[in-house]
Amino acid sequence: MAELKLRSKDTDSLRRIIESALSERLQIIKAGIQKIEERLQELENKYQLSTEDLIARFNNDELDHNFDFDEWIGESRMLTHLQQTKESIEEIDFVD
Repeated sequence: MAELKLRSKDTDSLRRIIESALSERLQIIKAGIQKIEERLQELENKYQLSTEDLIARFNNDELDHNFDFDEWIGESRMLTHLQQTKESIEEIDFVD
């Protein structure tokens, strides 16, 4: 695990600023995840197909190309990215 050291004249203030920024970013990411999950659910319901099945079938050229599929795949990739970012932020631990 990597460790980052910061120096400040007012370490308590710096810590509060960083914690606040991380908390705010985490809330934005969580809202993005929820919005994407809702959109993916809409697409899954519309096409009666799970996201995993769509990607597998699309990669095997079993589906005709259309805008919904492009959006669906993009949203799926963005969800993965946001989930990884969320996990990275949640793993941050302040040490003294």
